[in-house]
Amino acid sequence: MAGAMSQSVIKTIIRQVGLECASQGQSLSETLMAFMVKAVFLDPRNDFNMDRILTEDDVQNLTQLCVTRLLDTTNPSLRTIKMQVYFDMNYANRAELLSEHQCVLEGKVAPLVRAITESCPCAQEEMKNVYQRIVTYVLLHSGLGSPTDIEAVREATAALQSVFPPTEMITFISHSKKDKEQQLKDLAMIVTGICLYNKKCQKGGSGIDNLPAILNEAIPSATERIDEHLNSCHLLSHRYTALLESMQGDSCRYSHLCAFKLKEAVFNFRQYEAFLCILLSDAITSAQEVESLNVQFEAAVMVLKNTMQDKTHIDSKEVFPLFIELSKLWTSFQDEMLLLRFLTNMTDNLKQFSEIQSQHLPESMLTSLLEGVTVKSDEERRKETMGTRVNVSDFKNQEWLFPETTDNSDQLRIQYHGFCAHSIGVKGLILPGNPAIGMLKHKQKCYVFSSKDAAYIFAQDPDKFIQLNEEKAKEYPELIQLLELRHQFEYLVPHAQAKIAKKFSMKPLHKCDSSTQTDTHILPPTIVRSYEWNEWELRRKAIKLANLHSKLTHAMQTDLSHMRRENFTQVYLPKEVGTQTKHDNSSNVPKPQIYLKGLRGGSSPTTHMVAVDLTRPLDET
Repeated sequence: MAGAMSQSVIKTIIRQVGLECASQGQSLSETLMAFMVKAVFLDPRNDFNMDRILTEDDVQNLTQLCVTRLLDTTNPSLRTIKMQVYFDMNYANRAELLSEHQCVLEGKVAPLVRAITESCPCAQEEMKNVYQRIVTYVLLHSGLGSPTDIEAVREATAALQSVFPPTEMITFISHSKKDKEQQLKDLAMIVTGICLYNKKCQKGGSGIDNLPAILNEAIPSATERIDEHLNSCHLLSHRYTALLESMQGDSCRYSHLCAFKLKEAVFNFRQYEAFLCILLSDAITSAQEVESLNVQFEAAVMVLKNTMQDKTHIDSKEVFPLFIELSKLWTSFQDEMLLLRFLTNMTDNLKQFSEIQSQHLPESMLTSLLEGVTVKSDEERRKETMGTRVNVSDFKNQEWLFPETTDNSDQLRIQYHGFCAHSIGVKGLILPGNPAIGMLKHKQKCYVFSSKDAAYIFAQDPDKFIQLNEEKAKEYPELIQLLELRHQFEYLVPHAQAKIAKKFSMKPLHKCDSSTQTDTHILPPTIVRSYEWNEWELRRKAIKLANLHSKLTHAMQTDLSHMRRENFTQVYLPKEVGTQTKHDNSSNVPKPQIYLKGLRGGSSPTTHMVAVDLTRPLDET
């Protein structure tokens, strides 16, 4: 695409599209027009060749197609794209929103801070004017009242005088600009804490809104409202999906309906549903935060009451931190009010992008078309397939993951926003996937399916079906953000969405037991203890050694030690001596000596042997 459409060509087309839409009374954002230009160019039905440079006729044709689609206000696809662009340009998470609000607040009070810190009053009247500016800064920074409200100004002035009397202005002016700014912030928080404490003690603060009570009532209402929109969106997406499934089984019955428009309507509902889930999650988080803040705020007030009870004089080091803590908690309440207004506005503004669907297919007509058709919710579809799962032994070269055997299965980055990877490209339907069937891990990405059959078909050739899904996204460009295909179309999605493309990427962690052992010291130590890196230390040692050569050792004796020496005597104790006598005795028997005569025979044929015993008797030995 980069070769066919350069940035200059894209900008030219966007400018022409904007002019023609403006002539028709439609003022559109540049982001929306840029997205539409690239989406129309990628749509295979428009027959634009991505491998060659666009001709002048191609540019005119592309411009006309973009204008036609942008001016078709009844097109569900355009509504979905507008919803995506709006959400991308306006939504911010808690941290981003609060940071932006803080920057806006600092920008508002910056001229006032500059006027206070850079002024060098000398006369009494000038001192009084600077002091009044400090009171104004305190009111603007704390948000406890308007500087034009006389009652709020009077209470803030009284609280400020109790901790920062006008007589200290001379000391304040002598400080540096940085110290002045820090002191202003500290004074604002302390005065805010004092005013809040007085309100709790019913000694003032009539103009301060009861933010905890307002939030306790408004957040459940906002959550319930978002939940109602979400349930309504769920119902419509389930009914439209059931109608599309019925159309694929009996096309003759629904010949008067346009399946293309119905699919675009389903995509619109699913995208609206995804955005509402994000807002609902933020609302629930805000409710939990407010509940925690209520407990902390009441505890901080109780600590203050116990500290200040029946005391005429209190050390500022003891009570000022408590006022500052109370001020910080109140600022958190103000942040939650800001977040609540933001969520409410986002909910109201998103609704307009989905209301158009009821004009194309009224409720009465939709009900008649669904007669005899079973409408299944996403949860019912998952329950139907809970008993079936993929047999891993059927796939030798593919890896399957299951929730019960994967450590962080709930945090895995499931492709296509958790929808069935098979039904998107084949049927053009968005069906909820069930991880219990099995999650196919292909090229470090995980895919889920709506049925066991869909999983087996997809696993036979995953690359083929992935390509089909990308082609389907080119026909329906709203699927790029809905199915989170940002990596495949990074040049098409808005910049803010591309930044968070890698936010949820996580690799599955398998459960296993392992152990290892390492030798403590494999190699002998090579540390030279006498090494010294400091050149000055080496010089010091050299000078010390040089000085030792010129030194002598001296000794002397006193009168008491003259001609005396130390004597030592050593005594060896007698050792124990013992003797032992050994007596050897033995006895011996005579050696038998017996001789035989006549063994060689003689002249006679008969041999006569004679035995002669010459053994000595025992008494002779």
